[in-house]
Amino acid sequence: MNIVILAAGMGKRMHSALPKVLHPLAGQPLLSHVIDTARSLSPTRLVVVIGHGGEAVRAAVAAPDVQFAVQEQQLGTGHALAQALPLLDVNQPTLVLYGDVPLTRASTLKRLTDAAAKAGQNGHKAGYGILTVTLDDPTGYGRIVRGATGQVLRIVEQKDASDDERLIDEINTGIVVTPTAPLAGWLAALGNDNAQGEYYLTDVVEAAIAAGHPVVTAQPDAEWETLGVNSKQQLAELERVYQRNAADALLAAGVTLADPARFDLRGSISCGRDVFIDVNCVFEGLVTLADNVRIGPNCVIRDAVIGAGTRVDAYTHIESATVGAQAVLGPYARLRPGAQLADEVHVGNFVEVKNANIGHGSKANHLSYVGDADVGAGVNIGAGTITCNYDGANKHRTVIEDNVFVGSDTQLVAPVRVGRGVTIAAGTTVWKDVPEDTLVLNEKTQIAKTGYVRPVKHKR
Repeated sequence: MNIVILAAGMGKRMHSALPKVLHPLAGQPLLSHVIDTARSLSPTRLVVVIGHGGEAVRAAVAAPDVQFAVQEQQLGTGHALAQALPLLDVNQPTLVLYGDVPLTRASTLKRLTDAAAKAGQNGHKAGYGILTVTLDDPTGYGRIVRGATGQVLRIVEQKDASDDERLIDEINTGIVVTPTAPLAGWLAALGNDNAQGEYYLTDVVEAAIAAGHPVVTAQPDAEWETLGVNSKQQLAELERVYQRNAADALLAAGVTLADPARFDLRGSISCGRDVFIDVNCVFEGLVTLADNVRIGPNCVIRDAVIGAGTRVDAYTHIESATVGAQAVLGPYARLRPGAQLADEVHVGNFVEVKNANIGHGSKANHLSYVGDADVGAGVNIGAGTITCNYDGANKHRTVIEDNVFVGSDTQLVAPVRVGRGVTIAAGTTVWKDVPEDTLVLNEKTQIAKTGYVRPVKHKR
């Protein structure tokens, strides 16, 4: 099967310089959702027709299995499909999708293609299939006009429909599957004598009927599968549909969501048993939550693996990090790329970890930065500790071995190694390697002056 995705439109009502099909839904472009669905059907040819902002669209979705056709002038859907003809296998049917209709399920498209294939059996010509939907308010859509026995006669656009035709509630979604061999002739014969002066793909159905091809229809399970995006309002509405579907899937799998209406998935998430997710959390990329993980409110988690029994408290941000079991993170903690935390690690409020390994049971509970470091097991990192890893040109590593106690307000100037069992006094700057089981401090003199009078603020 060929699949052609029409993605050349400008999207004037988006009021944006960004091509319409590149506006994000659940963290990825509208067009990417359509391409992902198309791929799930294993097409022999996958063609995207680009036009407005074509180079940006090409750059955003380019892949070895995607070919591009260019519609220099946007003269309608029939004209757009004609641009893809040289790239299609004429011996295979062609499924036509739209880059701004992102939520159509693969199962719905399979139902449509199967119906068309079945209609073309037993000596009949290849079938032509139309995905339709019945709406309470069909205003603005092309209507499916049927004959006395229910057979499809034609599709009439809203602007060209008679008063009686506008009463029809079955509408054309635009998604069709068509035999490819006769398609070039059908498209070449299209006229633009209509209210919009465009070459409508919808007019091809009459040519298919006239040529003796059986025309069949199929409908989706849900109306939202056929909804397109023409404005920011419609984009926001589809975002909520997507997120509610994602939330429902997690609920069905046993995940507890404090409020399904306040949940955002912008990638994929895999959850174990008895996972709890509080409100206003955002999950991006590929996220894995093991059994009994608890995520507090207002967390952002991207491309992360979090081990069983770990608790992530409010406002914690995690990106490209791995966290072991029974750990405690936050509130207001930040794990940056390359952070790898072992079991039972505690990373507390306003602690940042980047490109660092923290060993079993170690703790950094307050106001610290641990970057480009290897921290052993059983280490306590006091408040205000900083690994000074950047010399202005290059990054260097800090190594803290097992059972080290790091006092508050310590600076570790990399490259440096602190041996096993060391105690670092508060306020120490460590710039030399420290041997095991020692106390390290900077010598200081404390002076107390008697008779000191604190300045007094004078009232004006």
